[in-house]
Amino acid sequence: MVDFIIRNDPEGYFKFGALQSREGKALLKEHGILQTDLDTLIMIEDGKVFTHSTAGLKIYQHLSGWWSILYDFIVVPQFIRDPVYVLCAKYRYKIFGRQDTCRVPTSEEQARFI
Repeated sequence: MVDFIIRNDPEGYFKFGALQSREGKALLKEHGILQTDLDTLIMIEDGKVFTHSTAGLKIYQHLSGWWSILYDFIVVPQFIRDPVYVLCAKYRYKIFGRQDTCRVPTSEEQARFI
């Protein structure tokens, strides 16, 4: 997901962090997110925490190209969107494939990681 966002976020809107890192743990604590609630995508924007399908759609909202159109699905009630999100997350490697190694950020991308 990080690679996809970097490729489609030329303005550098997003910053990334590992939830297990010192900085990530501090952000979780600051926003009242329990360490046991880490089975989803988490986006923090303007002090608000978004998870599951809402986080994904908020990300699409800020991406370049036609991706921002996907944000329009925010009108679908969350109780419908979230099960679809969970299903996609469960099969994401079958759908999108899996990398054997982690991507090493370029020197320009390093500033986007906390």
